[in-house]
Amino acid sequence: MKLLVIEDEIKLAEYLQKGLSEEGFVVDVAHNGIDGLHLATEQAYDLIVLDGMMPGIDGYEVSRRLKANEATRHIPVIFL
Repeated sequence: MKLLVIEDEIKLAEYLQKGLSEEGFVVDVAHNGIDGLHLATEQAYDLIVLDGMMPGIDGYEVSRRLKANEATRHIPVIFL
């Protein structure tokens, strides 16, 4: 299962990536909404773990854009 973690706090993102990887998941990390949106539209993910509060494009806007995009609207999102 391939996951995308979009989290601006570096230590938390690293912790999530390490823990999820140890459980057998393939995990990519983006540290802001712009990079997260780019990754989500360029690669196939089974789940996105998304921080709600980020500078620039926050997680709520990322979620709206993902749901508006035909290619990404089916991806489940878990908010932190």
